[in-house]
Amino acid sequence: MRIPILPFENVLVASIQVDLTDQDTLQFQHDVLQKVDETEAEGLVIDITALDVVDSFMARVINETAQMARVLGAEVVLCGMQPSVALTLTEMGRQLVGVETALNLDQGVANVQRLVTEREGGHEQHAA
Repeated sequence: MRIPILPFENVLVASIQVDLTDQDTLQFQHDVLQKVDETEAEGLVIDITALDVVDSFMARVINETAQMARVLGAEVVLCGMQPSVALTLTEMGRQLVGVETALNLDQGVANVQRLVTEREGGHEQHAA
């Protein structure tokens, strides 16, 4: 199952609407990273609003995907995490290190655009 990855200005939005198998999760990671590279996206929003369960494998892959996307130059925000998912991740001891979160897609897009703007402002200051 392929997850749609949609461009929105200088940001990519990937909304996971169905439970993914481990293979689907790895395919998602590959597709996202390829799209970030191809489009030179400055930001990535991963929306998991529809997921009631995130197992440790998926949590690890999402975390790694976010870190890899940052290496490629994209700021990353994870949005739409259900309270039950947050509780499960905490109980499993999984942390989403270096990944900003937002309550919903609107906030996710706003947050990633803010991060991109802050980064660009930082580059201008260093260049001066």
